[in-house]
Amino acid sequence: MYCALGVVEQRVLTAKGAKGVRLYRLLCYNREIEFHTNVESIPVMQLIPTDNPSISQLVHGGPPITVIGNAAIRETFDEKTLQQAVNSRSAAGVTDVFINPDAHVGFGAPIGCVMVSPSHVYPGPVGVDIKCSMSLLQFDLPAEEIKEKTVRRSLIDALCTRTPTGAGRGQRNVKKGRQVSKEVSRQAVIRGATEQVCEAFGIPFDWTKRCEDAVHFGHDRSYRSLEVRLNKIVKEKYMCNFVEKMMQFGSYGGGNHFGECEIVSIGKDEHAQQVAEVFGLKEGHVAFLSHCGSRGFGNILATQQFKILQQKFRDARRPFPGNDKELVYAEIGSHEANDYLDDLALGANFATVNHLLINALILEAFQEVFPGVQANFVYYISHNIVRRETLTTRSADGVQTTQSVLVHRKGATRAFPAGHHALTGTPFESTGHPILLPGNPRDGSCVMVGLPGAELTAYSINHGAGRVMGRRNAIRTLNQNAVDREMLDEDILTNCRRYPLDEAPAAYKNFDEVLKSVKEAGLAAEVARLRATFVIKDGDQADD
Repeated sequence: MYCALGVVEQRVLTAKGAKGVRLYRLLCYNREIEFHTNVESIPVMQLIPTDNPSISQLVHGGPPITVIGNAAIRETFDEKTLQQAVNSRSAAGVTDVFINPDAHVGFGAPIGCVMVSPSHVYPGPVGVDIKCSMSLLQFDLPAEEIKEKTVRRSLIDALCTRTPTGAGRGQRNVKKGRQVSKEVSRQAVIRGATEQVCEAFGIPFDWTKRCEDAVHFGHDRSYRSLEVRLNKIVKEKYMCNFVEKMMQFGSYGGGNHFGECEIVSIGKDEHAQQVAEVFGLKEGHVAFLSHCGSRGFGNILATQQFKILQQKFRDARRPFPGNDKELVYAEIGSHEANDYLDDLALGANFATVNHLLINALILEAFQEVFPGVQANFVYYISHNIVRRETLTTRSADGVQTTQSVLVHRKGATRAFPAGHHALTGTPFESTGHPILLPGNPRDGSCVMVGLPGAELTAYSINHGAGRVMGRRNAIRTLNQNAVDREMLDEDILTNCRRYPLDEAPAAYKNFDEVLKSVKEAGLAAEVARLRATFVIKDGDQADD
């Protein structure tokens, strides 16, 4: 693991005809490690502790990078994750980078990081699943009502006939899905969750008041630019299956996306109790947590943008930042930046309507099993997005500067506290908005709220637990029977015949240590824990 406090030895090794190689021996929290690297490729990197045990500074020869994570979490940061952060901080127009405790290797920039730039937009710190997000639906259903496995299995069946899972699957793959016309789908990606779009999809429009962003506009803050852009890209070969992708509204997809039935446990302290009341959480009641994004439509848009910008760099013979082709960028105001921001908005509008429709279908499924049950929409929040925000920074001598910037959150979640100017007029003006953090089915998930200390990290925190094992490594090393037994022992049902090994709890970081780091750093406070009772994921139908 690359988690050094300091360099204790450095020397250059050479061989005839070979490039210079630098050997670093690093003091790594009570142990030494060695690694070799090309001299030209990497500056000396050090994690320097601060007075707060969950805040450190990554020093690399340029401006330092703030890192959130206690000693246990710092052990999980590998060399490539830190190098991606350094590459990102050194890239054109970037004024700040922050590493969250869930950080691991991503596209150009780490997953679990925040990048700030007033002048450049970067697709890497968004990734290929535009506006991947979380949402939470709170039912007025006491936990004891779903204690029996037969009841939970009925709910799973009702959900799986409405909300498909798996790559490429959409509403045509389920019996009780909600299909809409091509024109309504077009309006959804152009205009987002407007009242007309919500009515057409059967989504309660008042839910949009509890969205981080219910609609996204084009680069010029208009719908027109999105309409023009969509008309152009649907004629391109790479978007020849536009109608098919629009059939994926109301679906989870594969990978780490899921729907999870939860039991809510609100914190006992006065702050948690007051905030939970504003959020609409109910102690000891059923809630449903969803994780998904912009599906195939967003993936195509993002992938094509990577190709376009990478080719532009090659044509201009411009070096990739950090020699990483995934860290391409476009200057704000350029044709390329306008196209990317328009594609981002189209994908984000899809993701928003997709989440809201999923929640409408979840409510419908629960009402099939429990006629008359009601639910309130708690919140919808993204963690793969670029947002223009106004940030205030303070220099070492106390001078304040306010600036409009692009905040890239890749596997990172917005954390606006009570009184933040952007929450004026929202239901969360006096508390801060809900932050929805998935952990894993065994260890649960969490609802948090931002604190004023989140200013340190551009009002951002982690988006979940973060991977500690790569997918291939998890599949290769974890025991399928042990994983399935663990789910059974925890009384967690699933729609999967065998729970995906690459999504097993052991593939993720220690969630308690992640949360402890965030709280100790003063970024956010815990409001409630969510305990899983069943999970909907990409997998074969369960046979129990």
